[in-house]
Amino acid sequence: MSWVRAIRSGWVLRGEVPGPDVDEFAEPERVVAALARGNGRTLLAVQHPHRTPAALAEGLTLDQALPAARATLSVLRRTAYRQADNIVAPYLVDGPDGSVAGVLCMVGLDGVAHVEEVYPQVVAERAAVISGLGCLTSAAMLVPVRDGDRLTAAVLGAIETAGPPDVSTVDSGGRRHRVWVNGDADLLEVAGAAPLLVADGNHRVAAALEAGLDGLLGLVTAGPRLRIGAFHRVLVGTGLGAAALTRAWQDVGLTVRRAAEEPARGRVAVDCAGTTLVVELPDTTAFDHEVVESLLVHRALGLDPEGPHLRPLPAGRPVPDDADAVLRIAPVPMADVLATHAAGGRMPRKSTFFTPKPRSGLVLADLP
Repeated sequence: MSWVRAIRSGWVLRGEVPGPDVDEFAEPERVVAALARGNGRTLLAVQHPHRTPAALAEGLTLDQALPAARATLSVLRRTAYRQADNIVAPYLVDGPDGSVAGVLCMVGLDGVAHVEEVYPQVVAERAAVISGLGCLTSAAMLVPVRDGDRLTAAVLGAIETAGPPDVSTVDSGGRRHRVWVNGDADLLEVAGAAPLLVADGNHRVAAALEAGLDGLLGLVTAGPRLRIGAFHRVLVGTGLGAAALTRAWQDVGLTVRRAAEEPARGRVAVDCAGTTLVVELPDTTAFDHEVVESLLVHRALGLDPEGPHLRPLPAGRPVPDDADAVLRIAPVPMADVLATHAAGGRMPRKSTFFTPKPRSGLVLADLP
């Protein structure tokens, strides 16, 4: 259990997370739009200081915008949080996309294994924010590779006798989040009994490493109803319709047909302008996300998978207004995630969408 420990010094939310629900936003333009509607004193502004209206008006870089973010964070910690030490926090979240019970705590990076690749530019930005703030504002979701039922039982047992939660809030997706602060330290032993996989937060883990930290804020959980949803891909700004996409994919030897079918392993469903195409992928051991990016996007369409014309899209999230096509990819089974870890491999970035996730801003933590 050496990699799981209490949060030495932190802050616990008193009421509601200041500002919009930060976990709604992924694309920079959506963050910019949300910040333009706010009053400036929000957790979203702290996490994206160079995207605030004031920073954009002055043309500030991230480094130049960080002092204002530190000042805003200081105000938020005084007004919206209370300070606490040695935090071990049982955490329960229930919603339409599942239910998880876990322990919110500090997790040493030596006990955490990546299972997905990451976007280097996102990692660099998040590392700079972490270092500049001196505070962790959101938790990675980490899953033990074995004995998950034991952890779930221990957390639910602790919650039964804990009384009212210290934090209770409902997010924009209708999920209820409850946190009990200073739970039994024995939970740490159970939470750290096995190595941990990153279920959600690969970029946060990579950013903590790049920032030179030895740990990060984590929710260690195994269920009881942890789900893996689909992570799709969206083509934007290409001007390509169903006919052009069909020709391009057929030209590289793929079978494409018009049909109202759902995606499955080795089969992608593509929605574009009221038409659904079904693309049969080659028989390969590679993950479908890898084949989609390398073959359907890069080779057939000549587009850079890391460029502006391709975006990841979790299942259930709104489709961007400028989308040309949504390439729907089947969810990756948990067995494949565990097998990839056991083999020491990495899955393509943004290929698993674990739910329900911990909510940012319920507990803040000093850097370890």
